[in-house]
Amino acid sequence: MIKRVLQVNGVSRQVVCEPDESLANVLRQNLGLTSVKIGCGTGLCGSCTIVKDGKLSRCCRTKMKTVDDYTAITTLEGIGFPGKLHPVQLAWIAYGGAQCGFCSPGFIVSAYALLLEKQSPTRQEIRDWFEKNRNVCRCTGYKPLVDAVMAAAEVLRGEKTEDDLLFKIPEDGRIWGTKYPRPTAVAKVTGTWDFGADLALRLPAGSLHCELVQAKVSHANILSIDTSEAEAVPGVFKVVTHKDIKGKNRITGLITFPTNKGDGWDRPILCDEKVFQFGDAIAIVCAENPKAAKEGAAKVKVELEQLPEYMNAHAAMADDAIEIHPGTPNVYYIQKIAKGPDTRPIFDGADVVVEGDYYTQRQPHMPIEPDVGFAYQNEDGKLVIHSKSIGLHLHMYMIAPGLGIEPENMIMVQNPTGGTFGYKFSPTMEALVGAATLATGRPTYLNYTWYQQQTYTGKRSPQFTSVRMAATKDGKLLGMETDWTVDHGPYSEFGDLLTLRGAQFIGSGYNIPAIRGEGRTVCTNHCWGAAFRGYGGPEAEFPSEVLMDELAEKLGMDPLELRYRNVYRKGSTTPTGQDPEVYSLPEMIDKLRPKYEAARKKAAEASTDAIKRGVGVAVAVYGSGLDGPDTAEVDAALNADGTVTIFSTWGDHGQGADMGTLGTAHEALRPMKLTPDQIKLVIGDTSNAPVAGPAGGSRSQVMVGQATKNACDQLVAAMRKPDGSFRTYAEMVEEKLDLLYRGKFTAPANDCDENGQGNPFCCYMYGVFMAEVAVEVATGKATVEKMTMVADIGVVNNFLVTDGQIYGGIAQGIGLALTEDYEDIKKHSNMAGAGIPTIKDIPDDIEIIYVETPRPDGPFGASGVGEIPLCGPHPAIINAIYNACGVRIKELPAYPAKVLAGLKG
Repeated sequence: MIKRVLQVNGVSRQVVCEPDESLANVLRQNLGLTSVKIGCGTGLCGSCTIVKDGKLSRCCRTKMKTVDDYTAITTLEGIGFPGKLHPVQLAWIAYGGAQCGFCSPGFIVSAYALLLEKQSPTRQEIRDWFEKNRNVCRCTGYKPLVDAVMAAAEVLRGEKTEDDLLFKIPEDGRIWGTKYPRPTAVAKVTGTWDFGADLALRLPAGSLHCELVQAKVSHANILSIDTSEAEAVPGVFKVVTHKDIKGKNRITGLITFPTNKGDGWDRPILCDEKVFQFGDAIAIVCAENPKAAKEGAAKVKVELEQLPEYMNAHAAMADDAIEIHPGTPNVYYIQKIAKGPDTRPIFDGADVVVEGDYYTQRQPHMPIEPDVGFAYQNEDGKLVIHSKSIGLHLHMYMIAPGLGIEPENMIMVQNPTGGTFGYKFSPTMEALVGAATLATGRPTYLNYTWYQQQTYTGKRSPQFTSVRMAATKDGKLLGMETDWTVDHGPYSEFGDLLTLRGAQFIGSGYNIPAIRGEGRTVCTNHCWGAAFRGYGGPEAEFPSEVLMDELAEKLGMDPLELRYRNVYRKGSTTPTGQDPEVYSLPEMIDKLRPKYEAARKKAAEASTDAIKRGVGVAVAVYGSGLDGPDTAEVDAALNADGTVTIFSTWGDHGQGADMGTLGTAHEALRPMKLTPDQIKLVIGDTSNAPVAGPAGGSRSQVMVGQATKNACDQLVAAMRKPDGSFRTYAEMVEEKLDLLYRGKFTAPANDCDENGQGNPFCCYMYGVFMAEVAVEVATGKATVEKMTMVADIGVVNNFLVTDGQIYGGIAQGIGLALTEDYEDIKKHSNMAGAGIPTIKDIPDDIEIIYVETPRPDGPFGASGVGEIPLCGPHPAIINAIYNACGVRIKELPAYPAKVLAGLKG
């Protein structure tokens, strides 16, 4: 042990710790300064940024033995706090800099240090600073962060006041359709918003730390598991294996369609007979401290019989491939699409036919906060699991049978969550901590390293897609034929539904009267497929949007005009045969056209022999909801002080469940003239809120929003007197009127049939994207210089939130196009290797143009937003690369080497 005296936020603090302990852990655990976050743990993400002796430091990699006595340290707690915010924190709120909020403390400390050094930075100097100091954000797309620093600098220079940064509620009191800050914003910008690892520091004495024993191969039979040496390690309480799990030891994949050849019970909680993928959990070492847990995990002996590893769909589909799950074929689900007349005569007689083969990769979600959670049994004996789940009731029913307990004896709670982007649509560590607590009888806590995050949790499923299109010589689409293969990894959960997305969204946005095609879900031994923003849309719309550009070239037409000629208008139908609910795409293209023409002219003028510039476009469509009659429920209750509480399980990836709920409820309660702070939010706990459904498919604003509106409408109606005034709480009690109302909404939609035909969604989202790209001829490196999106997401609830969703989705689309992959398990297991975009990879120039077409079935006309900004950037970028230099990339990502090979070829 060593002792150090540190000058922390101007106060002398003494600590005693291990010499090799990190400074980040000492600040968090010894001193309680939990604004310091640990993301990657390797100094790559900047979430642990502090000021140390006047210089920025990423303290997760600083060993205490290297820290001198009286080192001066400033954390976010020393910059500003609730009630006394620094201008940088105020600006972060005003510009929507905190979405999930996990990286915000590190960014704010970094910005604070920059402004101490330079009070008049340019936007480029701010970007250079964040790049140099490795501040990485996965949510915001970076532009709002630069906006915030510029605004804070104006205040510090005296050109603006702090009051200028504060939101002013309009005279009519309405916050719907404004930039009202998120209710969680102050906590996030002060570091007082406690994420899972912060809450775990406050677990009671006797809580056990968990360490996983994980597979280091991708496919094997388990011959034996020996825990004896591990259990002899001092501090190890118990090593939990499959033998300790009383239930089925399986997580159900909830098979969606009866034609699925699997039963859904294919994913072990702890592997018993086989290992199915690298990183599979085999045992859980539960110990009194992290050091003992790690030492114990290293001593668990697992004897394996290696089996063939099928690391892509083609390998798993080979004639000699064994069944990964014995009794279930590796191709376990087939999805057909048949719309309109037979396509064969159409293609035989068409003026023009184009076709191509395309690949979208296994994109990693890469949240800055790794997976984390804990479990305990409450005073009623119920198992309580806290996690990053964005589908609390869904996960309860997926894991309860495997654990051997009834769902009514479980409570699921969502911790404040540092981004998920969809991976938490699947249970990850929930069943593991649940099993550990049931086996030990004590609270248990599991915090993945970032390496474990990358190697254990699900990814976007790779997709191989072939598309043919037939058209007249004047560009009218006549028919389409498709074939797609989804590599869904070893576990079937939601795999059939994902494959359906190919039928719903390949060619979406265009009136195509005849479509034939077939898709399939394939079991492999690479990482399991989990939901990722867009869920099938980016995979489906990439091939058809690139092929539209190839068709335009063959016809000698402008790519934007070809799209304009074919987008939905009255009389058009979607690929599922459904009438679109609105027909705004022609108007959206009209709004983009002058910017497109100007961008083409600029690119032509700015291109040189060394750097070629180009412009690309794409159309994207995605549904808001889970297929068919999706349902959500929300409660609204009147409180004794006249305030209203909303009880909801609207899941929050970080995208804004708090603001979505508040904005919708406030609009519905406007007849009562409540101020926003008179509406209380209780979100994310199954013990006090009904089933709202998971936060996926951009369903929440529509489905949970409508349920919220319905609950509030009922409350308003009950409180309204015949003369139009409203009853007080006392009058409601006196008249024996209910004080709590449950709102419910069921989408007016139906499931698709075996040929992919139906009305699966009541609301859609529409986007038209334009990418302006520069390609360096010597290296093949493509850089996105500007992105423009025309977005129709219905009537906007909150522009601060939707702007942030669009910026962030576009940034992830750029990563999908150019840098991100999880194919090579060794190479891609860290942030840099996996290609997470830093601020230099995302343009500062991102323009959003809203077309607000009210949705008949959306609350106050709203649709969703989360998915659509990631459905179209990547084909627009790939089309822009071709426009720039004549290289057509059909397999993502477009690494420089691929582009360079095309240039040389």
